[in-house]
Amino acid sequence: LQQPGGSSICKCLKRPSPSRVFVVRKDQDIYIQTLRKLFNESHGIFIGLQRSEEELAGKSRKAQLVQVSKNYRSVIRACMEDMHQAASKFVSILSAMELIWNLCEILFVEAAAAGPLLLRLLDWVRLHVCDVDNMVREVLSSENPSKHELFWNLGNTQTLTEMELKWQHWHEECQRYLQDGTFASNSHMESICKILLGDEDAILEKKELLATWYQFLVTRLLYSHPTVKPMELRFYAQSSMDLFLGGESSPEPLDTILMAAFEFEMHQVIKECSIALSNWWFVAHLTDLLDHCKLLQSHNLYFGSNMREFLLLEYASGLFSHHSLWQLGVDYFDHCPEYGRVYLELHIERIPLNTEQKALKVLRICEQRQMHEQVRSICKIMAMKALRNNRLGSALSWSIRAKDAAFATLISDRFLKDYCERGCFSDLDLIDNLGPSMLLSDRLTFLGKYREFHRLYGEKRFSEAAKLLLMLMTAHIAPCSFWMTLLTDALPLLEQKEVIFSAEQTYELMRCLEDLTAGKSDKQKFQDDDVETMKVEMLRLALARNLARVIVKEGTLEGS
Repeated sequence: LQQPGGSSICKCLKRPSPSRVFVVRKDQDIYIQTLRKLFNESHGIFIGLQRSEEELAGKSRKAQLVQVSKNYRSVIRACMEDMHQAASKFVSILSAMELIWNLCEILFVEAAAAGPLLLRLLDWVRLHVCDVDNMVREVLSSENPSKHELFWNLGNTQTLTEMELKWQHWHEECQRYLQDGTFASNSHMESICKILLGDEDAILEKKELLATWYQFLVTRLLYSHPTVKPMELRFYAQSSMDLFLGGESSPEPLDTILMAAFEFEMHQVIKECSIALSNWWFVAHLTDLLDHCKLLQSHNLYFGSNMREFLLLEYASGLFSHHSLWQLGVDYFDHCPEYGRVYLELHIERIPLNTEQKALKVLRICEQRQMHEQVRSICKIMAMKALRNNRLGSALSWSIRAKDAAFATLISDRFLKDYCERGCFSDLDLIDNLGPSMLLSDRLTFLGKYREFHRLYGEKRFSEAAKLLLMLMTAHIAPCSFWMTLLTDALPLLEQKEVIFSAEQTYELMRCLEDLTAGKSDKQKFQDDDVETMKVEMLRLALARNLARVIVKEGTLEGS
């Protein structure tokens, strides 16, 4: 089986032996370092095309689209140059890609008319096939150019790729010279005359100088039908391929693709390229460009999405399997109106969140697109990772961002447990700046308020600290398991020289202490260690002493 991208999935359906493991991977090309430039730079061209002014019409719009096409080709050529230096095996693949793209640009994007069409095809052949310039330099640099072994070959080759359309004059002159036998004594000149007259047999005699059948096609058109119309190309192309190959060899995949282009079968070009090429880059970007040219509007796939979106989705999905190129894939999904959002949601959840920096990057992408479910999922994953690593501050921050009340409660309990064990809080900056976030859960609210109590106490604002401490207990914000810690925190306030707690507040503290001790069974009381028992006794004594001081103070004030 073979997927449209050309990646071999399985050569045959056989039952695998128990001792073998088969690893199946798609889109291997995205892992090739030298192709990174192709993916990165073409991304900018793609985004620019999506944002371009659709209002432009006629020649202005066509010129814009032709320039976009040339920009894509320039990126391909730049990658080819880099690969030449690195002696990469992908040079020939990129060369074929540019050859196909350039032909599609001439026939579909620019849609050259009769006359200019042949000029464009001559440029196309010269750019991709001919090596005349090197031959000219070699012949001219020799001591005696006319005696050089490539001299007549060069003459024939230059004739085959001549760019000026003055063939009418040549045709008349050569016809007369040939009939008069002017060049009968010089077989080379006679051969050139026949070529200028468009003699197919004469051209085929020089077949070794023609690299491909499409070079033969352009040569044949130049000297026999220079004003060929676009829709006539298919007939000349098919006959030229048949004449050139002569039944000696069957067409290669590249030949099939080029023939489909000459026949103006755009969908067949895309299909054949999808099969022949090893990744989705080419077909995705070419199809997108053709879609902007309004050439694919009527072609929808049977399962709903159009061809452009289908290919872009496949290309972007491949990018998401790469550790950094996935960021490019996000923009491609954004420009797939029907299924892009769904694909993005599915793929973004599979990105490995190796670092907080990467998690924040993914989170920012989700927040910009109002992907609330994915935001919560990412935050929960990061909160759990931080908790496993005992990074409570980070875990609390992520849980607040996820608006996960249950997880925020769990982490708040861990903060309180650490405080009981160590006597101090970690991550004070985070707790001090919770703000409205502390309302996410009751336990988080208690954590924030309890930290505020410590801050007030540290600033010697004892009356405010005492009111806050009492409120935490009477309003049942504090967990019952933490009441003894709160009552113990009240001891320094009860022992201050200045009376802090009023009589009413002292009675409230006494009631809380009795509720705490009364709630324990006899077995629990027996199990309490001496330290707890001593704390209870110290609290009772301090509360009684404070109550006596308050009564004396309040009685003195009333007497005065």
